[in-house]
Amino acid sequence: MPPPAPPTVLVPSERAVVLLSCALSALGSGLLVATHALWPDLRSRARRLLLFLSLADLLSAASYFYGVLRDFAGPSWDCVLQGALSTFANTSSFFWTVAVALYLYLSIVHGAHAPRPDRLLWAFHVVSWGVPLAITVAAVTLKKIGYDASDVSVGWCWIDLEAEDHVLWMLLTGKLWEILAYVTLPVLYLLVRKHINRARAALSEYRPILCEAHQLQRRTASVADTKLVLIPLIFICLRIWSTVRFVLTLCGSPAVRLPVLVVLHGIGNTFQGGANCIMFVLCTRAIRTRLFSLCCCCCPQPTAETPASTPGAPALSKTGDPQPPRRTAGELPST
Repeated sequence: MPPPAPPTVLVPSERAVVLLSCALSALGSGLLVATHALWPDLRSRARRLLLFLSLADLLSAASYFYGVLRDFAGPSWDCVLQGALSTFANTSSFFWTVAVALYLYLSIVHGAHAPRPDRLLWAFHVVSWGVPLAITVAAVTLKKIGYDASDVSVGWCWIDLEAEDHVLWMLLTGKLWEILAYVTLPVLYLLVRKHINRARAALSEYRPILCEAHQLQRRTASVADTKLVLIPLIFICLRIWSTVRFVLTLCGSPAVRLPVLVVLHGIGNTFQGGANCIMFVLCTRAIRTRLFSLCCCCCPQPTAETPASTPGAPALSKTGDPQPPRRTAGELPST
């Protein structure tokens, strides 16, 4: 294999962009966790998986932020610590992302024949936390994590390029699972979409007599279909740049230091939490409406209004108690 390219020097503008991406990703992951804590009635099983994915993305963004801020110039104890945390969190994020896709596939396509949700959740926990933890502990114990000259990172530490088997450990600590996710996510979501299209075709002859509620379900399903397409697409668009720089590093190409590739790599590795927040919070009507109402309630109003006339306030029952918000029927688990 050709010798590795010279160290990649980060200019202040590149660091600023990647640090901003880390901050936005942490903010988005925190918002996902906050919405899960604020509104128990929205805690579906799919959103519980999103909660654990958000926790992994939050840890990943925080560790990357420290690495980019420090911009390590050589091996050190905090370089190893930061590399271990980012390796664990990043690998766990891959597993939880695939877990969400697998859960949607089993719930929508197989339905009643799918494994019990409790068993699935335990299996997801064991794999998505256990496997990354075992890999990270092994990498730290064998002293494989260290300074990588920003050739396969953007300021942070990962696998020590001076290790003889560094390519193998790069695959085990991230790239192998990343490449598998490139294949697994589109396949699972295409199977889900194919199943939905079949169900629509089977009911097409009854569409003229559908009531308004059923038409609302169709519009909701259309939004869910869009998300089914965007989830693997956004994942690939964010992560592909790190794979490109990984291949260029193995080839010893000087193109690995191109500023555009460096910035895209930095944003792609750090913005997963922000992308998930956009899709599952800002683009989800039920949560977006509640956030807007919460912001309105926090702002001082010029005139006092009764609870019944306040925009976004829950309707009162005959006994005067607020009624729980209704969940849109027919909404797919992904929304």
